Amino acid sequence: METIKLNRAELLKRYILLAAGLFFSAVGVAVTKKGDLGVSPISSVANVIAEKFSFFSLGNWLIVWNCVLIVGQILILRKNFKPIQLLQIPVSFLFGWFTDFGVWCASFIPTDVYSVRLLCVLVGTVILGFGITLSVIANVIMNSGEAFVKAVSDTLHKNFGSIKICFDIGCVIISVTLSMIFFNFKTFGIVGTREGTVIAALCTGGVVKLFSKLLIKPVTKFLNSNRAVG
Repeated sequence: METIKLNRAELLKRYILLAAGLFFSAVGVAVTKKGDLGVSPISSVANVIAEKFSFFSLGNWLIVWNCVLIVGQILILRKNFKPIQLLQIPVSFLFGWFTDFGVWCASFIPTDVYSVRLLCVLVGTVILGFGITLSVIANVIMNSGEAFVKAVSDTLHKNFGSIKICFDIGCVIISVTLSMIFFNFKTFGIVGTREGTVIAALCTGGVVKLFSKLLIKPVTKFLNSNRAVG
């Protein structure tokens, strides 16, 4: 049986692909945010907090939220938490910085009309799905959200997909609850978590599947071009 080793050239390409995936994922969140109809479930908690406590940017609150999820993994896995997973910390910072850059870029989009806001959600979801696809193909470090889901599924010996659904629902429940608490139930709609969150939750998986079919073979072939087989 062949033993496959990742050499430095392939690792470098994979980490560059991961960075690209993080960039597009962050820009996708930022464009969705511009629509002001809610963001993806995993980012919804940070988005609501950013709406209330604006002394930190959305990107900074995403860094905090992702670090909370990393701490959660450590508490769940304990001695089974691998030190390599601490690389999720710089990944979280990179995602947060990219998000703030994306928010700045998207700030020039006029969103006075609801249809344009809805378009922002749809376009942002496609960009997010593209970024997630690149990160998955890179196959080096999981983002903190998926790593948290994996920690729970491994500990409970439950299906990853089922836990992922529960996690997304949980994020939405937390964000809606925080929104109602922060804004004293006085708003006509839930702040920071709206129909855009539902759209992102329902459509992101399908977008990832589509991009995976288109990209996984050519990109994997490129990544493996320097692979050593021994």
